Amino acid sequence: MNKIIEGFAYVLGNDVDTDQIIPAEHLVYSLSDPEERKNYGKFALSGVPADQAGLPAGKISFTENGQYESKYSIIIGGKNFGCGSSREHAPACMKIAGIRAVIAESYARIFYRNSVDGGFFIPFESAKRLVEEINTGDDLKIDLNASIITNRTSNKTFELKSLGEVIDIIEAGNIFEYARKTGMIPSS
Repeated sequence: MNKIIEGFAYVLGNDVDTDQIIPAEHLVYSLSDPEERKNYGKFALSGVPADQAGLPAGKISFTENGQYESKYSIIIGGKNFGCGSSREHAPACMKIAGIRAVIAESYARIFYRNSVDGGFFIPFESAKRLVEEINTGDDLKIDLNASIITNRTSNKTFELKSLGEVIDIIEAGNIFEYARKTGMIPSS
């Protein structure tokens, strides 16, 4: 696994729920069909209102012009990120849209586990509230080994909480691959 993640930030606020991450009307697409799957990326974060997202006046869209991949690859969130339902579609749509990491103050537990167990992206917890320190569009660099994030736009560095053993699941690809790799379940 690449121990450095680089990309542009997309900043959200507190209590971003799974219905905002992927609204219910977009749960009709097949995750197994390659073409339909793209719709999950296209509509990722489409339910987040601009005022809750902490975005500048005139909402900055997460994806542009009907594209399914976003130019933003790192989400900065507040408290209770991913609250709401237990749908796996929420972290899946974020991965499809190109998210490689989310850094939030805290997560809804089921969203956090779905993100890790599915190997969708790395869910970091920040040691400090970052939504006031980082702006949408800032150029970021995350060093997984040092558990730090550097905002290259402002030239500030912040500590992240250790991922602990969840990094092994993410590196394996998902919980089932991890279980095969460690001998918990037989390899197929």
